[in-house]
Amino acid sequence: MTQDRTMANHSFEMLAKSGEFLNIVVNNITSCILLLDREMKLKAFNNALRSIFSNKADENILYMRCGEAIGCAYQIKELKDCGKTSKCSTCELRLAGMESYLNNTEIYNEHITRPFFNKNNQQEIKDLRFSTRRFHFQQERYIIMILEDITFLVKHPSTLPETVPTT
Repeated sequence: MTQDRTMANHSFEMLAKSGEFLNIVVNNITSCILLLDREMKLKAFNNALRSIFSNKADENILYMRCGEAIGCAYQIKELKDCGKTSKCSTCELRLAGMESYLNNTEIYNEHITRPFFNKNNQQEIKDLRFSTRRFHFQQERYIIMILEDITFLVKHPSTLPETVPTT
């Protein structure tokens, strides 16, 4: 049994060295994965970003700030850059990202309810579960932010298995 586990880990390690393999894995994850820099600008993302946050489906969102890329209603309504709206100083996503970046703090499975704009330019309330963590790549620090849209689960708690905690 131990030998099988060792071989499985070794096999995955070999596959993980393939950029193509990693892209396939990341793009098949249904949670939105954002890689952000110190200014909360988007450096990379997976395909789930466009399905969960679809207000910018045809735009190039790379290098936009997080709130601009995900259609933050406050940023759109106030016509201000992400980081400069009246709500940014208390935005849990922004605070978690900065806490992870500056203090190497791992934020895990926090819950927020926020308004966002969709591709039809309509405001909708989303419940999100999010996690953040800092990592280093080529001597630069980055934030990985994982966003999961749990709106349906929050609105329909009877669909949850009994073992899943509701936040």
